[in-house]
Amino acid sequence: MLELSAVMPSLMNNPEMWNAVLARDASRDGSFVFAVRSTGIYCRPSCPARRPRREQVSFFQVPEAAEREGFRACRRCHPRRIQSVDPRIELVRRICHAIDEHDEEPQTLKTLSEQTGVSAHHLQRTFKEVMGITPRHYAESKRLNQFKSKVKNGASVTDAMYDAGYGSSRSLYEQSSARLGMTPATYGRGGRGMRIIYTTAACKLGRLLVAATERGVCSVALGDSDAQLVSALFAEYPNASIDSKDTTISPSLNLWLHDVLEHLDGKTPRLDLPVDLQATAFQLRVWEELRRIPFGTTRSYQEIAEAIGKPKAVRAVARACASNHAALVIPCHRVIRGDKSLGGYRWGLQRKEKLLKQERDSLIH
Repeated sequence: MLELSAVMPSLMNNPEMWNAVLARDASRDGSFVFAVRSTGIYCRPSCPARRPRREQVSFFQVPEAAEREGFRACRRCHPRRIQSVDPRIELVRRICHAIDEHDEEPQTLKTLSEQTGVSAHHLQRTFKEVMGITPRHYAESKRLNQFKSKVKNGASVTDAMYDAGYGSSRSLYEQSSARLGMTPATYGRGGRGMRIIYTTAACKLGRLLVAATERGVCSVALGDSDAQLVSALFAEYPNASIDSKDTTISPSLNLWLHDVLEHLDGKTPRLDLPVDLQATAFQLRVWEELRRIPFGTTRSYQEIAEAIGKPKAVRAVARACASNHAALVIPCHRVIRGDKSLGGYRWGLQRKEKLLKQERDSLIH
């Protein structure tokens, strides 16, 4: 992926802009912003703050370009509030805003063209002239930055990946070496730790793992072997303190394991357990809606999207289902495609099929 510093050298080293910054020239507000590497903040030219050394400064035509590189808006001069007198720059800012506002569902050139009222060709050309990259590259960069931010704030690599809009790990890993400097898993080891205890048991669907913190269940997983399930748990929380024995959490964990097994046996149709899940606001909305799906019935991804007031966010709903790591407690197995096919399931389509059949059979009997 191209970096702005690589495609816009004349802007990055423009002496006229530096002179405007030194003079605090308010007439240049809206024509560019300057960013300071030592503080991580970008400002408008007239900002009253103390001037940094020249070698610490970079210039960007629009605030969104500075933010793409990881800089934050100055709270003193509020550079985002200034409108540009250049219609080209204003168009580009509208495009950036449209992409940022619809990060749950990727925007195409066609939809961006319809929203801005300009042709796709003109939109693409203008955006690239101002930003140095295409709208698609801008969206990809924002997605990767979102992933990095989530991981830095303690989210697991998997949660951050799905929340940022990656449908699979392949597209993330294709970009990781150039932009992260390491693999996503390595990058994610800087996340905050948790104290987790787990236990495993046999069930109708193979092996079952239930893990919890003092606050509630943080993982319910289905698999073929204990080794596979435990390995996945450690990968999910690489910086956590994880053990299979803890006298504080053990009584609650044993009770929750019993409840899950009873549910799998069809003895308790509803599974209400306290959870301790790291999630975004959007994921929580989806998961809450999943818990409203009655036992033995299904909903389509489209129906879930409509129920949460995001009818166009079907793909984002599917990602939220895929990022769920509390099987059964968050019944993502009850969500299928609009054509009635099963769609995906984190713990295997055969298990999804068996779960749905078992629930339907329980209602009949």
